[in-house]
Amino acid sequence: MTTTSITLAETPLLALVLRRADDALILGHRLSEWCGHGPMLEEDIALANIALDCVGQARSLYDYAATLDGRGLTEDDLAYRRDVGQYRNCLLVEQPNGDFAATIVRQVLASAFLDPYWRAMTASADPTLAAIAAKAEKETAYHLRHSAEWLIRLGDGTPESHERTQAALDDLWPYSGELMESDDAEAELVRAGIAVDPAAIRPAFDATVAMVLREATLTAPAAPWRQGGGRVGRHSEHLGFILADLQYLQRAHPGATW
Repeated sequence: MTTTSITLAETPLLALVLRRADDALILGHRLSEWCGHGPMLEEDIALANIALDCVGQARSLYDYAATLDGRGLTEDDLAYRRDVGQYRNCLLVEQPNGDFAATIVRQVLASAFLDPYWRAMTASADPTLAAIAAKAEKETAYHLRHSAEWLIRLGDGTPESHERTQAALDDLWPYSGELMESDDAEAELVRAGIAVDPAAIRPAFDATVAMVLREATLTAPAAPWRQGGGRVGRHSEHLGFILADLQYLQRAHPGATW
């Protein structure tokens, strides 16, 4: 039986690029689901623009990943033709949008890591990654500022908005630890000056989140455990439904162009 699926032989550098690309693609898709459903027109447009930034980052990273793979694949092949177990995104970005508070909490947690991460990656010894980072860090700075302002507004708002936002934080907090995880392959790239150790971003992440939560009158959960597995292809049930939406056209009409 013919299959449209592809698999990749992941070198340490290719694995790193796929992690960042998959994070960006899946987060961008989740945010795009708000298009036409935002709480107000201005925010509807803002979320769509953040989604476009994420997808743009994913495109640049997938294009580089295709070059590293060396088989003539395209960014579309990498986005649309891998099975769920081949995706390397963290579990946080694939969690459902929930209500507006949940989306904002997810975005704050993601951006509080991604903004300092991409800023640090501008010094990468890999010129392609450094160039991608230079563009991405300008976008993530806005993403963090925008979502943090909303989190403060919701947390320090009405009793209902505070309750909903705290509940979203309690639910999503255990997924945030995976943002700072790495493995031996990534450690090789860190030693070579190509990558930044995600664990080194934790102080900036902790300081940013603590400041925003304090202004939002929210309490960080004292979670003794964390969710993980996305980096090695063990995902929640949600990713399969996302990919069913994303990949339908390419799977139904392989090689289609428009």
